Amino acid sequence: MGFFKRAKNAETPDQAADQAELSTLLLQGEDMINQLARAHMSWGLGSADRWGLDQRTGLITWTFPDKTATAPAQILGSYSPTSGSWLWAWANESILPDMSRDARRVRDWAEAHGHLTLAQPKIEADEQTAATLAALAVRITEATGFYRGPGANSAAIITFGPVTLTAKDGTSSTFTIDIN
Repeated sequence: MGFFKRAKNAETPDQAADQAELSTLLLQGEDMINQLARAHMSWGLGSADRWGLDQRTGLITWTFPDKTATAPAQILGSYSPTSGSWLWAWANESILPDMSRDARRVRDWAEAHGHLTLAQPKIEADEQTAATLAALAVRITEATGFYRGPGANSAAIITFGPVTLTAKDGTSSTFTIDIN
């Protein structure tokens, strides 16, 4: 997490406290992602035949042989291993503003707490840095679902809400998680 430091000089007590807060949020975010993954695996997250995100409706859809799963979604950002970068959704012109509310919440939080690196539109990132950014964002936004949507050249980092499961016969149910 060294790239989150605010100054190149020795840390002041306030900066050390801020770093401790950020470390705590990171650990909480990593734990949240693990818990969310385990919980959402119960309906099949991670095993869908395909997935898609419709920015106009704000819904992510996973398709399985026997059902579909849909949920309201937000795009946090994208990670490109090829360019070694993370691009926040609020800075990506191809993402509709309504789809980047969670990303803007992270930016606003970062600015308010003096973590300006987190408020940069594009960040140099390797796999670990991208995972760190995602975990912090999940924790800051208190997301109840997390998905890393694979793509040809990059991965979309997505949060989502209650999941509606619709069986082939038309019956449906809702899967929700309360993180509080």
